[in-house]
Formats: sequence, C-alpha cells, structure tokens
Amino acid sequence: MDLLAGRQADPQLIVALGGPAAGWVVSGGSGGPSYWTRVWAARGLLWAWDDAALPSILQAMDDEAWRVREMALKVVTRHRLGDALEIAAALMDDPVPRVRTAARRALTMLTAESA
Repeated sequence: MDLLAGRQADPQLIVALGGPAAGWVVSGGSGGPSYWTRVWAARGLLWAWDDAALPSILQAMDDEAWRVREMALKVVTRHRLGDALEIAAALMDDPVPRVRTAARRALTMLTAESA
C-alpha cells in the first residue's frame, strides 16, 4: 500500500513485483517513469488482496498515470470491489481507451454480482 501511494518500500518487494524491469531498484541504476512502481504495487494486489488495501485502490483509480488507473480497475474487477462502483463509472469517460475498457469490465462484473 505504501508503494501504491508513492512512498518508499522494501527494494526486494519492488523487484518481486516488477520482475527484471525493476532491477534498477537494487542496482542503483536509473529507472523508468516513477508510475511503474505504482503499477507493480497494484498488480501485486491482484494476487495478494487484503481489505485494508481498499482505500489505496480507490485512490489509485484517480492516479495521474493511466496505467495505474487501468491496473487499479483490474484489481476492482478481480476482487469485485463494490465500493469502487461509482469511481469505475466515472472512469467510463477517461481520455485513455484502455482505462475506459477496464472500467467497462469492472462495471460489468460489479453490476452482474448485484443482479
């Protein structure tokens, strides 16, 4: 959750989440855009969900980086996070097509659950 919020996290965790592309974290090299660590953090929540992460995912749905918004929506879809329904609906108007697609999938899953 710290990493998703843009705060420091254990470098080994970052490498575990980001794979070889995250090697710069331990080598001290220059990395890519700073949003990648937030994408990897959200992706980790696809597989290791904890309800305590809900506020972090809701906040990530408003991230400036579209890749973070997209991944947060994938987390919402996988874990059927109904608390994100309103935000997901708003993301149907996102300027990025991939975010809109992820929002549509989330809405389909969330509304199917309540039907």
